[in-house]
Amino acid sequence: MAAKDDRSTPPPLPEPLAVAVADSHTHLDMQSGTPAEGLAKAASVGVTTVVQVGCDVPGSRWAADLAAQYEQVHAAVALHPNEAPRIFLGDPDGWSGQQRKAGGAAALDEALAEIDRLAALPQVVAVGETGLDYFRTGPEGVEIQKESFRRHIEMAKRHGKALVIHDRDAHEDVIAVLLEEGAPERTVFHCYSGDAEMARTCAEHGWYLSFAGPVTFKANQPLRDALLATPQDRILVETDAPFLTPHPYRGRPNAPYLIPVTVRAMAATLGLAEDELSAAIAANTARAFGY
Repeated sequence: MAAKDDRSTPPPLPEPLAVAVADSHTHLDMQSGTPAEGLAKAASVGVTTVVQVGCDVPGSRWAADLAAQYEQVHAAVALHPNEAPRIFLGDPDGWSGQQRKAGGAAALDEALAEIDRLAALPQVVAVGETGLDYFRTGPEGVEIQKESFRRHIEMAKRHGKALVIHDRDAHEDVIAVLLEEGAPERTVFHCYSGDAEMARTCAEHGWYLSFAGPVTFKANQPLRDALLATPQDRILVETDAPFLTPHPYRGRPNAPYLIPVTVRAMAATLGLAEDELSAAIAANTARAFGY
């Protein structure tokens, strides 16, 4: 039986990709080691570009700062869907309902104003991850999430940046808001989790679908069916590291250097040569994020 601490041991380096690709969504600030170490390890296996994603104001500032330091890093900035209700509802005890509502709205406005400032920076290529998450936020947070989502959409369009979508247990509502508001020209569904029918809907609108470790899990045939339904020029790949480590390393720490594991599983599902899929992913990611 494997030792318990095996779960904390980083997986081994995979064989390098012959055609370099990008990790379209990662969180280097949540991973062990320094960003320089993580980027070097990724580059050694053919992952030469990463999109560093912020989920709150401090994380978004960190992403923008890192992208200013490293040519191979691009930043995305936003309030995560679960962050917006936390800001809005997290007021001091003892306030009246009206005080809480006014104070929460002011706090959310202030946070969004800082995200807006960061979104204007040249090293910031996207606004996100934003969207809806009904898994961790209760009914009291839904309208706050939707308002924050709408404001991120407006921000992305005004700055001419890509929009990165977080969609968890909220497929229909995410698409409804995008269509009501008018999605930006470049819209990316991060860690795509819908089915093949939804993938076809996304394709009709020209949206990009980014696949992460779960597409490699044995039980996730519906997700592989969605991959098969996605046009080749709309497929991206990501780690969402340190989360969602691909099979056979599920449960161990994820990092951008593990992208080749997911790319190879995706190529097998699609019946494509590894190099052909890698070349498509590289081109798609550059086009989606405009770098």
